[in-house]
Amino acid sequence: MPESKRRKTTKSSGTKGSAAPVVRKKKGPSPRWYVALMLACFAVGIIWLVVYYATGGTLPGQRSINGWNLAVGFGPILVGFGLATNWR
Repeated sequence: MPESKRRKTTKSSGTKGSAAPVVRKKKGPSPRWYVALMLACFAVGIIWLVVYYATGGTLPGQRSINGWNLAVGFGPILVGFGLATNWR
């Protein structure tokens, strides 16, 4: 079966007849600190949750915020997932 031709992408500048091809600049790989930051966010969140459940929330810092410990633990984990989506 014949394959159809691909269309060239063009960017219109607002005037008729003047369309320049879109040039997309490829982004390079993420810096090394980006991966370290992403993994650190995952680790901090997981460690917070493990300590909270292991101690039953009896540590002075954790006792004062009660149920918000889950938000404090999952916050860095969500930030880590956000960083992971932009990692190249």
